Amino acid sequence: MKKLGLILFIGLLFLSANSVFAVGTININTATQAQLETLNGVGPATATAIIEHREQAGGFKTVDEITNVKGIGDKKLAKFANQIVVTEPKKE
Repeated sequence: MKKLGLILFIGLLFLSANSVFAVGTININTATQAQLETLNGVGPATATAIIEHREQAGGFKTVDEITNVKGIGDKKLAKFANQIVVTEPKKE
């Protein structure tokens, strides 16, 4: 009986951990300055640069396009790649 309880507990932990990670993603096409600053390695200047690039380019089509922003290279992207997502930018 203890084994069954332990297995159920571990299963629930696994499921809840996956939910936390899914909820913690930021859409870089809609994120605010404050939201971008929560990303690992992103401060106020980089967050501003992301927003400016996003506005000039009409949004990001892929996560990798964020490396086109001044100050973000592959190393910096690796710090927060698992925290961001891209959805199609809204057409105006």
